[in-house]
Amino acid sequence: MTVDTIISRLLSDHGRTYAEQAGITLRDKPAPLYRLLVLTVLCSIRIKADTATTAARELFRAGLRTPRVMADSDWQDRVDALGRAHYVRYDESTATALGDGAQLVLDRWHGDLRRMREQADGDLDALRDLLREVPRIGPVGADIFCREAQAVWPQLRPFFDDRACGTAKDLGLPHTPRGLGSLVPPKDHARLAAALVRVSLSKDAVKELQTV
Repeated sequence: MTVDTIISRLLSDHGRTYAEQAGITLRDKPAPLYRLLVLTVLCSIRIKADTATTAARELFRAGLRTPRVMADSDWQDRVDALGRAHYVRYDESTATALGDGAQLVLDRWHGDLRRMREQADGDLDALRDLLREVPRIGPVGADIFCREAQAVWPQLRPFFDDRACGTAKDLGLPHTPRGLGSLVPPKDHARLAAALVRVSLSKDAVKELQTV
């Protein structure tokens, strides 16, 4: 199977970003960027991605779509929204983290994560460090945010984390960010990164792509 065929299959079968799955129309604007941060917090524990994206949808459906509204919301309302998504075991601690994180975004960046990007001043490691100041977000969470945000923050491209690069290696693809970035137009970097992560979570998908 040629590299072009594998890439085509990855994008067509697995190339839905997690932001899209969570109902986020990602733009370089404060509200959708904050919603991506919320999704990142939800994905930053050992829980199925489908559960995390469903939880994000429930929070947004409850109106918790900006840091001001999240910070001002009742803790129990956040717990209830997470519970409706079966985001169990971590619902109470995550509700607390979301409230504290929203307040941090307001205090540090006036509710606008573009200010965080500007503070990092083009330094990816600095941006990751700033993201890790948000409650619940660790190294993996910082990578999740950057992987998705590159769709609207071109300066992050090409961003492919260790998981994506590892899957690419298993599939016989270039397995560095620059190598992977050369395979698709920049606008598709986020989709390819998401596809590689999705495939990494499915042994069957890896086998199918290896044998086609």
